[in-house]
Amino acid sequence: MLYIYIKTQNALVQRINFNLDSQELPQNILWIDLLHPSAAEIAFISSEFNLEFPTKEEREEIELSAKYWEDNATITINAHFLVRDLKSDEEDRNLIKLRTEIVTFATAKNILFTIRYNEFSTFEEIQARILASPKNFEDGFDIIDKMFEVRVEKDADLLEWIDKEARRLRTSVLEKKDEYSYDEMLKDISSLQELNMRVRDSLFDKRRAMTSLLKSDKIDKEIKQNLTIVLKDLNSLVEFSVSQLNILDNIQTILASQINIEQNKIIKIFTVATVAMMPPTLIGTVYGMNFKFMPELELHYAYPIVLGVMVVSIILPLVVFKKKGWL
Repeated sequence: MLYIYIKTQNALVQRINFNLDSQELPQNILWIDLLHPSAAEIAFISSEFNLEFPTKEEREEIELSAKYWEDNATITINAHFLVRDLKSDEEDRNLIKLRTEIVTFATAKNILFTIRYNEFSTFEEIQARILASPKNFEDGFDIIDKMFEVRVEKDADLLEWIDKEARRLRTSVLEKKDEYSYDEMLKDISSLQELNMRVRDSLFDKRRAMTSLLKSDKIDKEIKQNLTIVLKDLNSLVEFSVSQLNILDNIQTILASQINIEQNKIIKIFTVATVAMMPPTLIGTVYGMNFKFMPELELHYAYPIVLGVMVVSIILPLVVFKKKGWL
């Protein structure tokens, strides 16, 4: 599906749902957004504007040369965008599930071309801004500038949410809330670590693209100034993301220590119980022997005396353990 944004004579922006069969390309194009494009649509745009869009395999390569390349007439960027995973389990409804999608940006003749295979809130927001404030968007580079700015803001919101959840988990671990099991805590920590790494990788990818874009002579001074500010914000987010990973690792270490402490307490209880039961077990074993001559068996009060000795032998170790602080 092709969405074309054009500048009208009264300086407004109009959005057109373009159909290959019934229409010709309009004039004064600002942006062509290819959402779930067919092979025919990609071939048509490539032919009309003399563009060479990357293949699916090229879009997924990790080399810098596959993320950004530029020639005399065009710039092509393959950028990572995060999208919410709607297929997450109901049990994980309190956690954000994201996956990474690749969006291709290309510029030619000051027109922006985007190829994407998913809906993104960033695109929806930019589309609304273009239609509401057309004067702020003179060419495709203005759209790329705002696109990266909005995406970095959303990544910052994600990191703020991760920080909030990490603080909640740390409090839960230290307060030992009974309703929050260790299994759930470990699962939440792992989910937050995965989410943080996805956001960090996305930030790294944007930083590479923006750094390369700033070196281009095709963008004007004003856009470079704004991209420089966004890049500074992005660098601070990368540092925050790295520190957040360290915090999550620290929470995981504290949780592991708590689990070890709980296990040691259980083992200590069983050890004390075993030691306390050893004397009466020994006494019962002795008097359970089937020897013919055992003088104590003839005593009138032998049974209650032996029971008393067994009770005392249980109580005495418990008292000693209590005084030593083992219980």
